[in-house]
Amino acid sequence: MNKQSIVILGSTGSIGVSTLDVMARHPERFDVYALVAGSNIDLLFQQVITHRPKKILIANAQARNKWLQGAYAERVKNQAGLQPELLGQGDLAALCQSAEVDSVMAAIVGAAGLEPTLAALEAGKTVFLANKESLVLAGRFMLDACKKSGARILPVDSEHNAIYQCLPSNYSSTDPHTHGIERIILTASGGPFRTSPLEDLLSVTPEQAVAHPNWSMGKKISVDSASMANKGLELIEALWLFGLPAAQLSVLIHPQSIVHSMVEYKDGSVLAQLGCPDMRTPIAHVLGLPDRIESGSPRLNLAQIVQLNFEEPDLARFPMLKLAYEALNAPSTLAPIYNAANEVAVELFLNRQIGFMNIYSLVNLCMNKFSSRTIQGLDGLFDFDTEVRQFALQNAAHV
Repeated sequence: MNKQSIVILGSTGSIGVSTLDVMARHPERFDVYALVAGSNIDLLFQQVITHRPKKILIANAQARNKWLQGAYAERVKNQAGLQPELLGQGDLAALCQSAEVDSVMAAIVGAAGLEPTLAALEAGKTVFLANKESLVLAGRFMLDACKKSGARILPVDSEHNAIYQCLPSNYSSTDPHTHGIERIILTASGGPFRTSPLEDLLSVTPEQAVAHPNWSMGKKISVDSASMANKGLELIEALWLFGLPAAQLSVLIHPQSIVHSMVEYKDGSVLAQLGCPDMRTPIAHVLGLPDRIESGSPRLNLAQIVQLNFEEPDLARFPMLKLAYEALNAPSTLAPIYNAANEVAVELFLNRQIGFMNIYSLVNLCMNKFSSRTIQGLDGLFDFDTEVRQFALQNAAHV
C-alpha cells in the first residue's frame, strides 16, 4: 500500500491535533508531508519532532520570527536529526498543489483557509474539509474547481460527515432528486445557553461563550456554537455539498451530541450516524476511505444512554440561525456577507468590544446593507469580503 501524503492546514488547532493522532495510529498508511501552523510554535515544535514532516509553514509573522530567532530549527535538528524546510507565507498555495501531495486537511479557521483550499482543489487534490467558512464564502468557485480538476471534497465536520455516511454510495449532488431524499437534518447541541433565560444573553461574557458543554474547540468556533452561527454556516455548507434546496435542509437541537445528523427518505426511513463526541471519528472516516480504520475515539455504549432528546431551535434565542435560513435563498451573495460579518463580530465580542447579542445585530446590519450586490469572479469575491468586513468594523459601535 502506497502511503497517502498529507498536508495539514492548521496543525496546532483541535482538528489538526486530532488528525495527527489518527495518522500516528496508522504509520503504514499516512505520511505527514507538511504542517501549517499559525502562532503556536511550541506545539508545532513537538509535532515536528513526533511526526517528522518534510516541510513546515508558520503563517503568523511574529511566530515565524520567533521560530527563526529561538533556535527551534537547531533544536529539531539536535533532537530528531531533522531539517524540515521552512516555507514562507507566499508558498502556501504552491505547497497545496505540490505533485508530492495527495491530500490536504483544510482546518484553518475562517476565510483565511479559502486560498490554500481552493489551490488544492484546482490541482485535483482530495480535500478533507474541516473549514466551514471556505465553502460558505466561495462554494460556487470551489465546486467549479472540482469539476475542472476532478478534485474531491470530503466533509470532516461531524454533521456533514454523518450525512455523507447516511447517503447512498452512488449519491450525486448534481442530481440529488433521484435518491428519494425527503430532507437532511443537521443536529446541534444548543451550546451553553440552550436553557438560559433570554435576558441573561445580554450579559454573556466571552468566557461563558467558549465553555462548550460537549466539544473541545477553538474560541471562534465555540462562540459560533453558542450563537448557533456555526449551524447557520453548516446549513449553507450543506447546500453546496449535497445539492439540495433550502426547503430540504433543517436543524434539530440534540443536547447529547450523540446523533450527529440524519437523512430522512421518502419511504419514511431515517438514517442516522451516532458516536461519541470525538472529532477523530469523522477524521478517521475520511482518511481511511474506502476502509474503516481505528480512530482512537471512545466507544458509544447505547445501554448507558438514558435518553436522546430533540427539539426545534428557538429562533428568538438563536437569531443567527434565522439569518442563515435567509442566506440559503441567495447563497452566492448573502452567505459571504453572513460569514464575513460574523467573523468580525465574533472577534469584537471576544475582545469585549460588543455584547454577545450584538453579534446578530451587526451581521443583520451587514446583510441588509449589501443584500442587493452582485459578485463578479473570485477577485470580486475577495474585494466584497474586504468591503463587508470594513463596514462591520466601522459600524460596530452603532449596534
